[in-house]
Amino acid sequence: MTVFKKVTEATYLTADKASTYRAILRYFYTQHERMREFIYPVDIFVHLKKREEFSDYTMDQLHTDLEPLVKWGNIIARQEVGKVRTVDEFKKKRFRYQCSPYTVEFERMLIEMEGHGETFGGSLERTQFERLLQALEKVEDALKTEEKTEECAQRLEDVTTFFRSITKNTADYLAYLNSEKAEEKMQTEAFLAYKDQFTTYLRDFIVGMQQTSYLIQSMLKRLTVERLSPFFHKVAEHQEKAFRFEEKVQEASHEENQEKWRSLQSWFLGDAAHESEYELLEERTNESIRRITRVMQRLSERHQHFYSRKKDYLHLAKWFESMEDVSEAHHLSAVAFGLFHTKHLHTDHVPTDDIYTDVWEEEAMSHETRPRIQGYTERTKAGAIVDHTKEKEQVRKEHEERRKLEKDMVEQYIKEGRIDTEDLSEVEAYVRKLFLSWIGKAMARKDHVVKTNTGERVKVELDEKRKTVLRSTDGVMYMPVAVFHFLDRTIKAKEGEVFHGTAGV
Repeated sequence: MTVFKKVTEATYLTADKASTYRAILRYFYTQHERMREFIYPVDIFVHLKKREEFSDYTMDQLHTDLEPLVKWGNIIARQEVGKVRTVDEFKKKRFRYQCSPYTVEFERMLIEMEGHGETFGGSLERTQFERLLQALEKVEDALKTEEKTEECAQRLEDVTTFFRSITKNTADYLAYLNSEKAEEKMQTEAFLAYKDQFTTYLRDFIVGMQQTSYLIQSMLKRLTVERLSPFFHKVAEHQEKAFRFEEKVQEASHEENQEKWRSLQSWFLGDAAHESEYELLEERTNESIRRITRVMQRLSERHQHFYSRKKDYLHLAKWFESMEDVSEAHHLSAVAFGLFHTKHLHTDHVPTDDIYTDVWEEEAMSHETRPRIQGYTERTKAGAIVDHTKEKEQVRKEHEERRKLEKDMVEQYIKEGRIDTEDLSEVEAYVRKLFLSWIGKAMARKDHVVKTNTGERVKVELDEKRKTVLRSTDGVMYMPVAVFHFLDRTIKAKEGEVFHGTAGV
């Protein structure tokens, strides 16, 4: 697997002399960006000597440091074939060096990371959605007209660039909001000065995103991969025109462009397995606003806790001083400080259910005040034992009669040891509730068997695919078809058949 081979080009970042190696390769990267590809050792040496930490650096040390960089693949050495001017140049073999692609990408990444420090970058730019919408409109226009291959490639590149910018900036900024440093800054009093600006920034992004995203989603639904197949072929054809010594397969480029487009659709529209990343972005942004609101509320409460009421009391004192009538001062005192010497009466009396009943409309009540002394006990009188046998017998008879009545009500619906709700015309309200209780208990058991109040075992068979109407005296209920099998009666019936067959023999 050459793709996942060991990256020796990254060794210079963790080597013992990493500071020296990084200074050398940073100079290579700077010259590469200025379109100067080949660097001579003397140029590197002059650059390093300008830095204070390299004041004692020698040319021999530079040649020694360049060797491992060549070995690791960070720079490529090319021998100068021109005429030599000194014996030292002949002995050391004059070389010029070119940085490798790995080095360029490493340094580019490091510069970007140094700009952000230890915090995430990113931003919430609603204009990126508008630019993406404009780029998608140009792609749709390209399907209606015969566009050149280079124009098709440029339009797809615009869509990819804006989409990559949206995903990268939003992900980085939300990660910044959830970072530990951002949390610490939100907990400080200084955050209150930026709360309005911060909340407005997030809300403006959500509003702008919602206004544009619906148009983007509808357009992506129209621009399917199958419809864009000719467009992707033109893009792949243009990509093949870029000369490379390595062989390229046009079908591979075509397939890669299709996968990028599917990723774009999945980000905005979602798929069968996952919801869209756009919805998650909207939810996370709203959650950030809610979190900031909660933080601001806590800070405000803390700020109010230490708030001095001195000015309020001075204003109130001047108000009292300006009054000439003491009765007006009493009224103001009652409003500002409440009533003094208020008596509170407590009772265990339960008032009427009407909450609008006034106190004087309630009946008089008596309240016994018990002394709060240790060892106090209430006086009790000896009472006789009352015989409740007749009452208990009466309650037992009523219970048995009610059970018998309920059993008779159910018996009239049993046919051949079962009750089928499809065959029922109308049932009593109690029977309907009984059926529902059987279904509820049966669904909680693996074998779907419940025991009735009369001791019989009933197996509930519920068919979710078929629906029926169960009519009762208190209304109509739509429910799945349910069949109640009385297992004990079914077993007895089968035993009777077997016994009858044996007797016949």
